[in-house]
Amino acid sequence: MPLRIPDKLPAIELLKQENIFVIDNSRAHTQDIRPLKIVVLNLMPLKITTETDLIRLLSNTPLQLDITFMKLKSHTPKHTPIEHMMMFYKDFDELSQQKFDGMIITGAPVESYPFHEVTYWDEMTQIFTWAKTHVTSTLFICWAAQAGLYFHYGIPKYPLPKKMFGVFRQYPLEKMIPIFRGFDHYFHMPQSRHTEIRREDILADKRLTLLSESPESGVSIVMARGGREFFITGHLEYSPMTLDNEYKRDKDTRDDVEMPLHYYLNDNPSEGPVVNWRAHANLFFNNWINYYVYQETPYDINRIE
Repeated sequence: MPLRIPDKLPAIELLKQENIFVIDNSRAHTQDIRPLKIVVLNLMPLKITTETDLIRLLSNTPLQLDITFMKLKSHTPKHTPIEHMMMFYKDFDELSQQKFDGMIITGAPVESYPFHEVTYWDEMTQIFTWAKTHVTSTLFICWAAQAGLYFHYGIPKYPLPKKMFGVFRQYPLEKMIPIFRGFDHYFHMPQSRHTEIRREDILADKRLTLLSESPESGVSIVMARGGREFFITGHLEYSPMTLDNEYKRDKDTRDDVEMPLHYYLNDNPSEGPVVNWRAHANLFFNNWINYYVYQETPYDINRIE
């Protein structure tokens, strides 16, 4: 089944060029199907890029998904046209009376700040609290994973001596759970962060399950509430060139930027990236939608609690 996404969203044409089947809301209303409602709180600076990355992954499921984009009332993005935000995004206040089958909360470029010093922290905590009773399963990505673990479970974040930047091998620790169905002995995950959460803090809280980790990049996926919450420290959603774009952008403005590890062929930026995480990224999102959203959510969405 295709995705239902807002009419005229730029991602529609970009994904059609990749032969990904998407339909806008106008056509979707003609189909008598109860779609799964997925809300995306997009905190990344380049909204259109992140929209496209996530929709690309969500499009692989045979289920019909109705995608809604949420924005913060307490924060105005600087790198996305206001017209785009007004046309395709809705404030939390507008969505707070609804319930959703699934939610994705992205990373944000604020990890150097203590959580309580982030200007929109109060609104984030409202959304975190709301999601516990209004969403069947939530994916927290990168900064959102650290913020969610801190707010819900008191897990601290720690500064790293240097940026964790590159693509790192991850090892599943709970291989038999559905989120890892079809996975190999290890998988790869892009990382781009200056802080970390530590395995000893996760293991000390019996409400949390450490699902995967890397000897190089540390904790990668944590689960809580039987799969109603997943906390992902990296970026399975990244497209092949995202780390390259970030590296070249930062290298042009600072002299302390290191090349992303395990990313370029022969560690040579001119030879381009080795893309080794996309298959597992698609599988992860498919498993999440199937086993933790579709098979867990009630048909009457208002019964989510």
